[in-house]
Amino acid sequence: MIIDMPDTTTNAVSKRLDHLRDEGGAVALGRVLTLVVVAVEDDIEAAVTAANEASHEHPCRVVVVAPLATRTTTGRLDAQIRVGGDAGASEVVVLRCAEPLRDHPDTLVMPLLLPDAPIVVWWPTGGPDDPTADPLGAMAQRRITDTTTANDPVAMLGRLATTFTEGDTDLAWARVTLWRGLIAAAIDQPPYEPVTAVRVEGQSEHTSLDLLAAWLGMKLKCPATVVRTTGSDAITRVTLERKSGPIVLDRPDGRVVTISQPGKPDRRMSLPIRSLSEAIIEELRRLDPDEIYGQVLGKGLARVDTVEVDA
Repeated sequence: MIIDMPDTTTNAVSKRLDHLRDEGGAVALGRVLTLVVVAVEDDIEAAVTAANEASHEHPCRVVVVAPLATRTTTGRLDAQIRVGGDAGASEVVVLRCAEPLRDHPDTLVMPLLLPDAPIVVWWPTGGPDDPTADPLGAMAQRRITDTTTANDPVAMLGRLATTFTEGDTDLAWARVTLWRGLIAAAIDQPPYEPVTAVRVEGQSEHTSLDLLAAWLGMKLKCPATVVRTTGSDAITRVTLERKSGPIVLDRPDGRVVTISQPGKPDRRMSLPIRSLSEAIIEELRRLDPDEIYGQVLGKGLARVDTVEVDA
């Protein structure tokens, strides 16, 4: 069910949600967090779809804050409530607000926050250079950016490294979780030789390359290089050099990875590029500080070398 509330207030929206819950049983008591999404108009539906899918694992109230399409100097707010089949296992509130209201988004969303529940803020497109300094980020336990969607992803990742605060994270980091597991399993086999160098290849603007290379270089205490190529898709290949020969994880099609090691038959495993909803689900699984991500930003990134090649 979708309810439009033009030219309204968040207090009125909150009362309408209470009325819907009393009337139809849309229960908010089972929600485990409030997910605040800071979006532009083009982001809204994709972000809501991803949040709805994530809500089946993490029931939540989703509050989307977006600009009002019509320019006005008044503090106009148009709201939309989605419950039931239009909201997955969540309650969705879309707030389209005029510029005067966007200057104080924390005050705007406060009446809609679930009591005694964690607050997670997500910027589907890029995000601020210092999420903690943002008015919404300052009130959140978890702040999720997505450097892969920024105008200059690599530059933004570098800026986030200088402003990192516990609770910050990035969807580019969530997208390397499966790679980290596969690489750890491949290394943890005979002949147990140290890795002398690592190389991560893939899409030129995809910051998951940088984060994976930084993590590998930091954990394996070896040189790490990112090879950026045009015409590729996300991470395409990871090479770990060892004395007996390299371990190579090759995923040229973005779907299946082939793991090659000296003296062993090749293994093929399904490793599709993670969808937006899968990345959000990954990040919402933990609301405590991600210490490894902080170390990767603070120590690992500075040690990564970069090479750019044509496809």
